[in-house]
Amino acid sequence: MKIQMKGLLIDILHDDSKPDVMHPLLFSFYLLSLLYGGAVRLRNLLYDCGIFKTRKIECKVISIGNITAGGTGKTPMVIMLANLLKERGYRPAVLSRGYGGRNRNSINVVSDGKRIFMEHDEAGDEPALIAGLVSDVPVITGRRRYLTGRYALERLGADILILDDAFQHRGLSRDIDIVLLNGESPFGSGFLLPRGTLREPAKALNRADVIVLTGADQKEEIAPTVKGLVPVPTFRGYRRPKDLVQGNGDDIYPLEYLKGKTVCAFAGIAEPESFKRTIKFLGGEVVAFVRFPDHHRYTERDLKEIRRESLNHSAAITITTEKDGIKLTGFPDFLCDIYMLRIEMEIIDRDREFEDMILSKLSR
Repeated sequence: MKIQMKGLLIDILHDDSKPDVMHPLLFSFYLLSLLYGGAVRLRNLLYDCGIFKTRKIECKVISIGNITAGGTGKTPMVIMLANLLKERGYRPAVLSRGYGGRNRNSINVVSDGKRIFMEHDEAGDEPALIAGLVSDVPVITGRRRYLTGRYALERLGADILILDDAFQHRGLSRDIDIVLLNGESPFGSGFLLPRGTLREPAKALNRADVIVLTGADQKEEIAPTVKGLVPVPTFRGYRRPKDLVQGNGDDIYPLEYLKGKTVCAFAGIAEPESFKRTIKFLGGEVVAFVRFPDHHRYTERDLKEIRRESLNHSAAITITTEKDGIKLTGFPDFLCDIYMLRIEMEIIDRDREFEDMILSKLSR
């Protein structure tokens, strides 16, 4: 029942129907979105007028963000950018709010670049994932990016800051604002939260320096509503499947391993359907699919549900995302029985131009 209710809320977020008083739940969410939109517009106006202050810090700052609630590939982009800057001689640090983490201190060192100090339950699933996949790059969480940024500079030797999911965090000045949009559905249902997935109106993209239209399919068509929207450099990003890793992390399989196999898949991400499509694209036959809300904390009851679905549909293997795998470390027996699909961000066609533009902006 609980999972069904969560699924209903996910359906509401993606429903593009017009407001209708005959559907009380949808109409109630629409009214709430009007209140939310008013608050967002007022906040942006106060920043634009200088009433709310934006603080500067003594190094270059890059923000990775979006205008919808999740599902655009921010974490793979952060990882790609951190590796790029590290290869070019910079000493980047990643700053995250740490959404979903239990540690509420103002400064939380998830990793100093050498050692990992926090697991996903304390740090949040995305900071924990970044810390595990990027070496020699500190990862710090905290609500006030200015404080965590100063700590990274003064205590960890960083010379450039990457802000994860920070387009709406206007309290810290940045040199480059990279905004990711889902290339297939850039503005979701077109409604603001909680009726839709928009965090702020589309015109907020005027603050962006770079737009990356992302997709889980390299051949995915770009929605015509995006073309010509804002006069900033626009690139296409591809969340490219990399390989499959068994939950214990010891065994890695090529993507071809999926071909022809019946699959039970589950995911607690913002766009679970994109994960499902990726499995099909790789040749897997999805016979059962269990979806959970983004940042979901798994319980024994959830695992029983997944096992039951897999058994009832005679699935050959059970697959989830790498982000979900991070949240299953407390269930080692279950983790050993499943596979995780690993992905990485790739700029399509104009990758060199993208890199040169970022490095040029940083050198100014």
